[in-house]
Amino acid sequence: MLAFALRRLLETIVTLLILSMLVFGMLLAAPGDPAVALLGRAAARPENQELLERLRREMGLDQPVYVQYLRWIGRVIQGDLGVSNRNGEPVITLIASRFPATLQLLTCSTIVSLIIAIPLAVAAAVWRGSWFDQTLVFLSVAGVAIPGFWFGLILILVFSVYLGWLPPSGHTPLFEDPIDSLQRSVMPVITLSVYLVAAFTRFLRADLIEVLSQDYIRTAYAKGLSRRTVMWRHAMKNALPSLWTMAGIEVGTLLGGVIIIEQVFGWSGIGWLAVQAVNNRDYPLVLGTVLVVAAGFSFVTLITDLGYAWLNPELRYS
Repeated sequence: MLAFALRRLLETIVTLLILSMLVFGMLLAAPGDPAVALLGRAAARPENQELLERLRREMGLDQPVYVQYLRWIGRVIQGDLGVSNRNGEPVITLIASRFPATLQLLTCSTIVSLIIAIPLAVAAAVWRGSWFDQTLVFLSVAGVAIPGFWFGLILILVFSVYLGWLPPSGHTPLFEDPIDSLQRSVMPVITLSVYLVAAFTRFLRADLIEVLSQDYIRTAYAKGLSRRTVMWRHAMKNALPSLWTMAGIEVGTLLGGVIIIEQVFGWSGIGWLAVQAVNNRDYPLVLGTVLVVAAGFSFVTLITDLGYAWLNPELRYS
């Protein structure tokens, strides 16, 4: 188990290094000059050309690409993601101030989705082929297919514009005003949970149907065990590792997809910050947010693999 954990940690570090190279290279290849973006309109004035060249040298833009990357990654390893071109604040400070909002959204969506999806999948597997099962399969396909941004706009139109029950947008820190924060998080959480519930339900239903057809399940019924005992103590125990893996993959994917939802609801998290950085051509902030999202996805994947190894006795013992 320890060797497996060390190997996966090393693979994660290598993956992040490769990803950092790709992100850095793509940003350099993008049109525009970071020094010009920093100076703004003043960069076009002839009298500021000397200032522009000096700024390029200070930013290291006159150096070869590999030198620029090594300088940047060296600062990143030390915890320095640079300074925002827009407001002069450290990038790490800006990201740290927005990260709790995204974490709140992802955590609430995942918990709500699992609470809803597990009983639905169990019921659909037990009553396979019934009207309930067929209806659930249809709704699961629809939930996966519905665009999140469209569904979010529909929720705003219904619950904010027409009914006036919930605030349409904005984010309030949870510990600053818990009631207002929860009210503002209802619609974003529902929007993300629709996809997650559909994905979790379809996957767990199919896995449970396969598990329930195994010989040891029939043996458990032959011993006189109740359906509830067989389902929760035998079937779910064997389906849990697969559900854990599925949840880890989907939550990691949401780190990228949450960008759109945060824009729809004005939720000032990491995704909202990344879009603002792109619009403002704030290169250090773009690099920082992309790297943090990538690191978050890699961390979730690592925890998922370690959790699967712990839940699966065969893999753990091997």
